[in-house]
Amino acid sequence: MEIAPLLFDLGTPKPTTRQIADLVKAGGAGALTDAMRRADAARYQEVHCRSALNAVKGMPFEWTLNPYRGCTHACHYCYARRYHTQFELGSDDEFASMIFVKTNFVQTLRRELARPSWRGEYVAVGTATDCYQPIEGHYKLTRGSLEALAEFRNPAGVITKGPMIVRDKDVLADLSAGAGCTVYISIPCVDDEVWRALEPGTAPPAQRLRAVRELSDAGIRTGVLMNPIVPGISSRPALMESTMKAIADHGAAFVGCNVMFLEGGTRDHFLRWLTDEFPQLVDAYQQLYARKYAPSTYRREVFTVFDAIRQKYGMGKRENDARHAATQPVTLEHEQAMLEWTQ
Repeated sequence: MEIAPLLFDLGTPKPTTRQIADLVKAGGAGALTDAMRRADAARYQEVHCRSALNAVKGMPFEWTLNPYRGCTHACHYCYARRYHTQFELGSDDEFASMIFVKTNFVQTLRRELARPSWRGEYVAVGTATDCYQPIEGHYKLTRGSLEALAEFRNPAGVITKGPMIVRDKDVLADLSAGAGCTVYISIPCVDDEVWRALEPGTAPPAQRLRAVRELSDAGIRTGVLMNPIVPGISSRPALMESTMKAIADHGAAFVGCNVMFLEGGTRDHFLRWLTDEFPQLVDAYQQLYARKYAPSTYRREVFTVFDAIRQKYGMGKRENDARHAATQPVTLEHEQAMLEWTQ
């Protein structure tokens, strides 16, 4: 019997993340034959996710959203590099050149938010890889996720280095006026040489600072995370002060910081990079990072300097002003928890 052709070509179903892991384990990144190469030279593998909301522990929040995995920002210190090793992919170039795109992310999120069991808990967006890396301009998964959160009146916070976030200030304003929203822009250092060395795929700090100003002027509570402070590279008090002054000048509502930590694939990548770019620091790093974290005495010294500079520029006592009056208490509680966690 002759089988009639389908009226519409449904195409090949997108693989799940589990299937992708099996493919890479068997044949390496070359096995991902459907991954698309774009103008930025990265390859983008579309996948289907089974869930969007991700439960986490040990963080100042319990739920996260990450529509992408891997990041073309290619920050050498990024703790998410170690997650790529779960796919049998390298934490070096493959972290920044093989990006997984969860194409059904928004539909999955809407389904989860609509469940009677979901209690509208605070959600942190972009905690693993940047939700506003350049490919977001094409897929708009972050915007779709924010629209869903606003529709369901679900409080959220967004963490990013991407100035593309200003594109979505209309949705962020709606979310802020409803359940509440805080934006955290990551700007570790405004020095151009430090930026180019540590964050080769990101937008310049000046662009991120303009995003802080634009979002703040739109009534969206926006602050800056000077994360991470990288010992011997961005830790000089003069660099910290110039960064703090720029943050204050651009109207940030708050500022926090953390000293870099190293573990797993991130540690391996960073130390290889350090050997090539700053060989004079390698011996000191082997001592400073004998474990995941730098010693508490060193971290306290950094925070003492940071706090003094923060107070100097009026950032430590900046109150929630009228522009941010719509921000809900639950969001401010999580904001305070985030700042305490970064320190």
